[in-house]
Amino acid sequence: MSNSSSSDQFDASAFLKQVTTQAGVYQMYDGEGTILYVGKAKNLKNRLSSYFRSSGLAVKTRALVSKIQHIEVTITSTEMEALLLEQNLIKQQRPPYNILLRDDKSYPYIRLTQQDEFPRLSMHRGAKRKSDRYFGPFPNVGAVKSSLAFLQKTFRTRQCEDSVFGNRSRPCLQYQINRCTAPCVGLISAEDYAQDMRHVEMFLSGKSQELISELVADMERASENLEFEKAAVARDQIAAMQKVQAQQVIEGGIGNLDVVAYVQKNGVVCVQVLYVREGRILGSKSHFPKVQLLESDEEVFKSFLEQYYLQGTERDYPREVLLSQPLTGLEPLADALRQQLGYTIVFQNQCRGQRNKWLQLGKNAAAENLQARLVSKQNVQQRFEALQQVLGLEQMPERLECFDISHSHGELTTASCVVFDGNGPLKSDYRRFNIEGITAGDDYAAMAQALERRYTRLQKGEGVFPDILLVDGGKGQMTQAREVFAELGVSDVLLIGVAKGSTRKAGFETLLLGDSGRELSLDSDNPALHLIQHIRDEAHRFAITGHKQRRDKKRRTSRLEDIPGIGAKRRKALLHHFGGMQGVEKASIDDLARVPLISKKIAEEIYGALHSH
Repeated sequence: MSNSSSSDQFDASAFLKQVTTQAGVYQMYDGEGTILYVGKAKNLKNRLSSYFRSSGLAVKTRALVSKIQHIEVTITSTEMEALLLEQNLIKQQRPPYNILLRDDKSYPYIRLTQQDEFPRLSMHRGAKRKSDRYFGPFPNVGAVKSSLAFLQKTFRTRQCEDSVFGNRSRPCLQYQINRCTAPCVGLISAEDYAQDMRHVEMFLSGKSQELISELVADMERASENLEFEKAAVARDQIAAMQKVQAQQVIEGGIGNLDVVAYVQKNGVVCVQVLYVREGRILGSKSHFPKVQLLESDEEVFKSFLEQYYLQGTERDYPREVLLSQPLTGLEPLADALRQQLGYTIVFQNQCRGQRNKWLQLGKNAAAENLQARLVSKQNVQQRFEALQQVLGLEQMPERLECFDISHSHGELTTASCVVFDGNGPLKSDYRRFNIEGITAGDDYAAMAQALERRYTRLQKGEGVFPDILLVDGGKGQMTQAREVFAELGVSDVLLIGVAKGSTRKAGFETLLLGDSGRELSLDSDNPALHLIQHIRDEAHRFAITGHKQRRDKKRRTSRLEDIPGIGAKRRKALLHHFGGMQGVEKASIDDLARVPLISKKIAEEIYGALHSH
């Protein structure tokens, strides 16, 4: 049942006299028939009357009321039906005064191709094929990549593109580093590969304990048959699985829950969601819903929960939701989810033990992320707008990249790539490149190699292209960047060189614009210059940090590298066995001889080399 009221000047008094006291949904429209707001109520008359009282309305609510020319109500038999109808209307109509969240259609999955003789694992978004199997959704790309990396390292199944797989004549690097069994060139049978893939499916389906038991049986069977290499593979897989389980904390067999923490400050809201599955935190995501109308924190929090859990089409629903604060009136949401899922999701905010630790983690993350947003978002936005203005761009850039080079007298050259977006540094997209095969100290060649490696991957779809590429250096570095882009066919990225200027002091940088070649100097107080300095300095810091890590690592291992007959495998075995170079140096000959791959003779040579001075 529906009714409505409309006129040149909305007559609230007449409308409220005839509106029902039953439960239902109301839709508010302006004079042009554009939807403004969708809401629900246990008692429509009481709820709608609250909008038209003479005093006590918030500024945003008054702004909404001033635009209302037409209200439609739809009566429902229960609060639960009103809630479901409200969420469907919000999703379809996207009213400007409602809290609006991103649809989960773009949440990532792991796809397993089932039509191939040697199936492939990959990350997937978008429409799904009936012929393939999908696991997820995962909370973010990082959770997918982490899972894929673990599966590749543990079960060595392929993740390469079909075009690569079908054209291999010899094993690739993944086989060399023991992360693939090279089915592309027939180094594993279809039956053995299918067994590995079945183990992958068990892991992704949450059957970790069953999988470990099966691997133990496989290891024992292989040992009895004197198939020691096969037994060693099973042993390593068991160790990897047990390491994952050691990071999990499952209380009472239940560890399938969401932690939802709410915090509000200065009119900005952050809702942090932690995804805990099988006792392991798979990911964490911050939501910043735009609060257009709702007044109290409880209303905003409830509205978020209703939209988040009812509008997700393929969400991985938990059995339990831990809330950062008590909420009343969640029964309609729980009833709707029970009807939709066939089981009850418990919403609660009282917990102990590990659950309380997860809840505190969510609260802390929400508070920190909100504070970072308040401090940096306006500042970063202002700087991006200033950069758009000084460059004369039609649209504000959304993503910037900057490269820098670091080395010690030409040795252990490291290149950095840092990424900024509208929220500042996007550290999850930072990358480093260990530069090899160039003349020592040739920064131009180092920059060319780093750019070629980075943008070759982007051309293959392994990342997002920036709007602007900043290169720390003068015309020589810009020339390298232009040549790499020309060779790779990259044309939609604006190149900008950041030269230090004649004084070589901060604040006097000169910008070299790659599209025109002209030079541009900005005032030292220009926000655009501050943004460029920030990303340039961050690239410099990230490059130096990477170089120092490589240098320190070499210092820790160089004494072993100088000993004849001690290759990478023996060095790794020694360092792993003794926990580092210090332990190796303290070891006796007998201790050294106990390490796999180290004979008594080699142990004597190692001991002599380390103690010859």
